[in-house]
Amino acid sequence: MVTGAAPSSPAPLPAPGGHLNPATMPAHWLLARLGKKVMRPGGSMLSDAMLSGLAIGSGDDVVDLAPALGDTVRRVEAAGPASFRGVERGKAEAERAQQLGGRRYVCVVAEPEATGLPEDSASVVYGEACLSLETDETKRRILAEAARLLRPDGRLGLHELLLTPDDIAADDKSRIESDLTRTVRVRARPLTGAEWTALLEKAGFVVRQVRPAPLLLLAPTSLVRDEGWAGTLRLLGRTVRQPVALRRVIDLWKIIHRERRNLGAVVIIAARPEG
Repeated sequence: MVTGAAPSSPAPLPAPGGHLNPATMPAHWLLARLGKKVMRPGGSMLSDAMLSGLAIGSGDDVVDLAPALGDTVRRVEAAGPASFRGVERGKAEAERAQQLGGRRYVCVVAEPEATGLPEDSASVVYGEACLSLETDETKRRILAEAARLLRPDGRLGLHELLLTPDDIAADDKSRIESDLTRTVRVRARPLTGAEWTALLEKAGFVVRQVRPAPLLLLAPTSLVRDEGWAGTLRLLGRTVRQPVALRRVIDLWKIIHRERRNLGAVVIIAARPEG
């Protein structure tokens, strides 16, 4: 009697930042190592709001800038675009996104400001937390690359950190940037709604929608909604068993809670003008 070989189990997903020290690695990779799967400022609900605004369909050619853990990749796949490409700086991150994507998804290793993809090859470009941790000059270069990729009347979607209100005091803005940078171990440069709009308009985009929301990265209700009860309990269990990770997660929660009146999330939908 001849029996077929047992089906092989899927290869484990590469761990982003797996070689880095948990005491000094970027906070988003630390959370990923602990098991968090949704790493977006406004949680999965705001990701869904961005995708709703982009209205991706079967005729779209989509580019995802910095897919990170790939949680949005599956949502876009479900929309069935004609083509779907991701651009990720790290090899492990690109491999992870590639494994989570479907048959039409291809993720390349490149900088979001220099993707190497053809000009006018996309009808939709989106990025989540792709600009907030970049300098002003790098923000401009990434938006210039998005404009290069988009065909006339193509849509751009962003899901980023937001400072509020628009007239926030310079001292408060500087303090939040400094505290965030020290806590997340990556230079944080969130903008106000007016600043995001001005940045996009200067890059040649027409802003169609600005949707502010609370910063829900570590909010209990958002954790359960995004990770499920089992995922949330696993995340908490791993965190409390690692003193270094626990201190860092507590520090991150403290700054989010302390600055909750001035620090949030935002989705912006914009378009590249025709002609």
